[in-house]
Amino acid sequence: MRILYVTTVGITMGFFKSFIKQLIDEGHTVEIATNETESKVADCYYEWNCSIHHIDCSRSPLNKGNFRAIGQIRSLVEKNQYDIVHCHTPIAAMCTRIACRKLRNKGIKVFYTAHGFHFYKGAPLKNWLIYYPIEKICSRWTDVLITINQEDYVLAQRKLKAKQVEYVPGVGIDVAWFRDAKIDKIAKRMELGIPHDAFLLASVGELNTNKNHQIIIRAMSKLDRSDVHYIIAGMGESKERLISLAEELGISDRVHLLGYRTDVNEIYKASDVCCFVSLREGLGLAAIEGMASGLPLITTDIRGINDYSLDGITGFKCSADDIDGFSKAISTLVLSHELRFQMGQQNKEVAARYDVSVINRTMKNLYDSIYVHSIN
Repeated sequence: MRILYVTTVGITMGFFKSFIKQLIDEGHTVEIATNETESKVADCYYEWNCSIHHIDCSRSPLNKGNFRAIGQIRSLVEKNQYDIVHCHTPIAAMCTRIACRKLRNKGIKVFYTAHGFHFYKGAPLKNWLIYYPIEKICSRWTDVLITINQEDYVLAQRKLKAKQVEYVPGVGIDVAWFRDAKIDKIAKRMELGIPHDAFLLASVGELNTNKNHQIIIRAMSKLDRSDVHYIIAGMGESKERLISLAEELGISDRVHLLGYRTDVNEIYKASDVCCFVSLREGLGLAAIEGMASGLPLITTDIRGINDYSLDGITGFKCSADDIDGFSKAISTLVLSHELRFQMGQQNKEVAARYDVSVINRTMKNLYDSIYVHSIN
């Protein structure tokens, strides 16, 4: 097969390394069309001799570069006659499907993986007014629409016009890397500046409004316990606001912003609970990584996360602004080692369904079925 991946910006390609390496090892050709002005594709793609094609896509829907990108993608596909053109991210997906709408008559199959629709139950009205009509139209030029959560899957089947709708839960994680990590817990906590006897909450994710880390800080401040600490691994624009909030609430000595980390598996193993409390998610791999590590979850009750977060079974979940609810969830888990253990063991089993080998096999079977059908 000859396959073209299309994304708005280069950094997005980092999510697909495992599957693309598998495709290349099997003898398939994979090329990439993206805009590297803002961020580059991972170095491995150059090492694997993938051809990288520049397109003028922009994250801004009204940017004139997107109109140029349509022509650039069309020319690229006409010239190279790919078997599959697989687009990701909303703007690149819009441009790609407009570009390929007539080329599909020549046997080219267009895939789109929607990593969480911007329109969903409870989404702002403007999201429905802007993104839903675009997707409704472009879905007509989509051979395979892949959704990564159950709510989007049902919505796509009912309201969109893609030729085929599939459910593939994300890009997968290396379950073993998290499940089998071995650490000296006391030493790791000392390295992180955490008391060895603290009850440790952990979050991994960008420091921004959507990740909603502030709700856990507020919930902590409601507890009459000085042994509960909170670590966040990630970078972003909300750093100073989170620091100021912790200082304002008098718990700055128990909120630890770690910045960018490459030892997330060890951080989870040093922790007691994984907190994943976003306002919006397509799926949320960080929570699944926490599950693979054997931790109970504290999450928000939203689309995507609800696919694996089951209240009272995998952990506890609350409305995104429910400070008291999150405080109660933390308190309940602090008080019961047995409950934490039971939930953690359950979560390891759930996380296995999201292992990268499972996801890659599902994707490869889907590619093969479409490709074989197209040549027969």
